[in-house]
Amino acid sequence: MAKERGAVAAKNHNDITSRPHRVAILDAGSQYGGLIDRNVREMGVRSELLPLDTPTDKLSGYDAIIISGGPKSVEDANAHMCDPKLLEIGKPIFGICYGMQLLAKLSGGKVGPSSLREDGPQETTFSHDSKLFSGIEGSQKVLMSHGDSVQVLPPAFTISGQGDSLISAIENPKLNLYGVQFHPEVFQTEHGSEIFHNFLFNIAGLTPDYTVEDQKAEAITYIQNTTGKRDVMVYVSGGVDSTVLAALVAEAIPSERIHAFHVDTGLMRANESKDVIAALEAAGVHVRLIDATETFAHATTTIDGVTTPALSEATDPQTKRKIIGDTFIKVRSQLLEEYELPEDTVLAQGTLRPDLIESGSLLASTKADTIKTHHNDTEKVRELRDKAMVVEPLRDLYKDQVRVLGRKLGLPDHMVDRHPFPGPGLGIRVLCTETSYREPNHDELQTQIDSFLEKSGYSEYRAHLLPVRTVGVQGDGRSYRYLAGIEGPSNWPELIAMARAIPNNNHAVNRVSYIFGDSVDREALGVTPTH
Repeated sequence: MAKERGAVAAKNHNDITSRPHRVAILDAGSQYGGLIDRNVREMGVRSELLPLDTPTDKLSGYDAIIISGGPKSVEDANAHMCDPKLLEIGKPIFGICYGMQLLAKLSGGKVGPSSLREDGPQETTFSHDSKLFSGIEGSQKVLMSHGDSVQVLPPAFTISGQGDSLISAIENPKLNLYGVQFHPEVFQTEHGSEIFHNFLFNIAGLTPDYTVEDQKAEAITYIQNTTGKRDVMVYVSGGVDSTVLAALVAEAIPSERIHAFHVDTGLMRANESKDVIAALEAAGVHVRLIDATETFAHATTTIDGVTTPALSEATDPQTKRKIIGDTFIKVRSQLLEEYELPEDTVLAQGTLRPDLIESGSLLASTKADTIKTHHNDTEKVRELRDKAMVVEPLRDLYKDQVRVLGRKLGLPDHMVDRHPFPGPGLGIRVLCTETSYREPNHDELQTQIDSFLEKSGYSEYRAHLLPVRTVGVQGDGRSYRYLAGIEGPSNWPELIAMARAIPNNNHAVNRVSYIFGDSVDREALGVTPTH
């Protein structure tokens, strides 16, 4: 759909140049920065993630600018700032969340704390007169994630979006400056892709000319330039990412320099390693099976100078992720020796953009919080990267983009459409703990939730603070807080409304679940010690 709209825009555009159009995405530390990148690329326009403070003279070669969200407040003493001359270079600018607040502040408006923090889908109404919201119905669901909002509108700006209690969009059409308080790049915003389409083609007047063929050619060139004449070790898990990676490497360099391994960590699904080898062999990919189950079970690593427990005894999910990731690198060293491979053999990984963003990698963002460390972005991996010993041709892509690329490479549907399963697998999926999680003010927090449900008309339901924490993203920052469980009628519209409202009103909670079955005895809530 987006390509069709982009094609129409290209046909009607009067100023098509021979140079491909490019969009600069200025990164303020958003966990969704890569999703902005993805939206732009999927519409056929090249984009690059750059630091927020990129000097304006380096931005002159770009045709439009998008400023991402971020975890800071623009009023903080250490707030992330752009080049003060950014608004003077005459480029169309689209500010998202923190980006809108920055536009407002730099243009003479006022930003301050909202009366109610919002983290989740909210209703907002768009102006039909705005080019940014052209073709979009008035009232829509959008994803909010913020603590601040625009309190005073900048001179020459108008309000183009309004939520229940705050300004959700502003614009200055004469200067091509547009801002939204919400996140159009995520699927929870109903018409986010249309908003990007309107900015790119109706406002900035760009031309869609970036194809899957371009992505494939760039990936192959990147592999060739990065590896040179060195051998390449490919870790193939059998998942979509590593399979597409193996196919790319096979197209890029001679087969005698490729050494593919499937490492059975003992953290796979039942019989999975055997099935993976069979499927890969049937697809023409020769892979050696390495049984490393005992190695991983007893593996440790060092975090901040302290040796961790063995993986079989560790409980913290972040610790487990780092042990698993570092052990893959240790196994690499063993394989180099066992198979007499050159010391400078490059490691090929199927790392995706979300892996790097959530891990807080500088490859994806200079300012984003670490949400959870992925096994392909631990300290040991980063040390290898610093030595130019890692090649990751998929690192700018997302899962669905990798599937499209896999089809372009001729891979069969059953491999391209395979259901995702995390590299650390059951090592993370099996929840481990020795003690219940309980904050000192647990009873007070529970009373607040009970009171909120009663006052909000949800007296049929009970919500419990469960004795575990979950990792979440709130305001573009990492949170590790209570999981709440709701019991009561299975009225899904009401449950969804409560799931949005509870974390917004009680910041000790970042995730809400529904409890099936018998009524919960709060006094008996606890955990089974598990490793």
